[in-house]
Amino acid sequence: MLNPFDLSIKKRIGNFNKTIEVDSDKSISIRSFLIGAICQKVSSVKNVLESDDVLSTISCLRKLGVKIKKVKLKNYIIFGNGLGSLNAKKNTSLNFGNSGTLSRLLIGMLSTTPGIKLNVHGDHSLNKRNMKKLINLMSEFGATFEPKNKINFPLKIISSQMPVGINYKAGVSAQLKSAVMLAGLNSYGRTTIIENNKSRDHTENMLLSNSQAIKIKEKKNKVILIEGKNQLSPIDIIVPGDPSSAAFFVALTLLNQKSSLIIKNVGLNKTRTGFYQILKNQKAKLKFNNLKKINNEIRGDIVVKSCKIKPFKVNKSFYANSTDEYPILFVIAALTNGTSTFKGIDDLVNKESNRIVEMQKILKQIGVRSKFSKKILSIYGKGPINASNKIVNVPNLGDHRICMSSFILATLTGAHLKIKNFETVNTSSPSFLKIVKSLGVKFEIKKKL
Repeated sequence: MLNPFDLSIKKRIGNFNKTIEVDSDKSISIRSFLIGAICQKVSSVKNVLESDDVLSTISCLRKLGVKIKKVKLKNYIIFGNGLGSLNAKKNTSLNFGNSGTLSRLLIGMLSTTPGIKLNVHGDHSLNKRNMKKLINLMSEFGATFEPKNKINFPLKIISSQMPVGINYKAGVSAQLKSAVMLAGLNSYGRTTIIENNKSRDHTENMLLSNSQAIKIKEKKNKVILIEGKNQLSPIDIIVPGDPSSAAFFVALTLLNQKSSLIIKNVGLNKTRTGFYQILKNQKAKLKFNNLKKINNEIRGDIVVKSCKIKPFKVNKSFYANSTDEYPILFVIAALTNGTSTFKGIDDLVNKESNRIVEMQKILKQIGVRSKFSKKILSIYGKGPINASNKIVNVPNLGDHRICMSSFILATLTGAHLKIKNFETVNTSSPSFLKIVKSLGVKFEIKKKL
């Protein structure tokens, strides 16, 4: 983890015409290590995102007896011992850091691994997040949590000794869906997941090389069938660039006059491109080039040019495929002329911070009004803004996407931005500052002792 530091911006960005690469995909990186740990024999993961969340994943797995070796920069091998092989010494405690993905997926795996009894916790931000749905689902497999009726970390997890598969009607959370899948792998019988609205499907894609363990039927609904107690063959994953990290630079380009950008080798899985579809619907100059499929995942280049777009009317159907991008969508809406509305975003209150409230506070500081009423967020966009006379303060929220969204907002408006503990962006995008610097953004860093 980087040493704590505050960051400030006092100047608007100039135009640019660049080609960049963004950090590797966090969701795929984390899943690669978790699934590799319960495969048989040796799995490999290349182009890993070496961020705080991924490093927390590696640390937790090593505490659970998994041998993981870094062979060169961003490339790792995992010595898996098969299903049910995770084990914990007495008084083991796992620290998930800031990672909601790691916490939910690993608890899914541990819940059906006999003999597990350990304490789990995260950082200040993660410890405040509501884990009731996860606890209830894992309880169906037979796992127990202490103290009883507590819905947030820290917790003690005691695994089921005789886990049996469950039936689960999935909601918008890909993390909960994945937790159920991973729990089902080591349960007796079949686990059935019915998904009406498709959420990100990286876990399924990774498991598809093991057809004896997973089957997917797609008719009216998507049905995922997990056949428990089938050992997994090794995986070999090449991680693409993260579309959620790319979104910030797409927004910066789109709203910055006379600018263009090519972002190379980005993951473009359809369950992750809601943000880009929303922009295309508003006539953004945006396209995907050089598409190819590797490890059951589509990847390619994003090409974007600055242009005027229409205000957003985003319904709830987009939420599952653009969950992480809403803070930066709110920034785009604020700098687009007209009223934008966002429906079905209630779950944003339970992220690293309450992303609806916090973004409202930030937009208010540059003079942009918003209203959240009857589960609809309305942002009254003002078009391009010169906010060089405004000061925007972002407290230490422990929320990387709020930090990066605020950064982009200030860069486009000239607002004097002050962000506490900006190092939190290392959670998902450790190269963020290096990239924006290459695009011409000037900022100041004040390190803390």
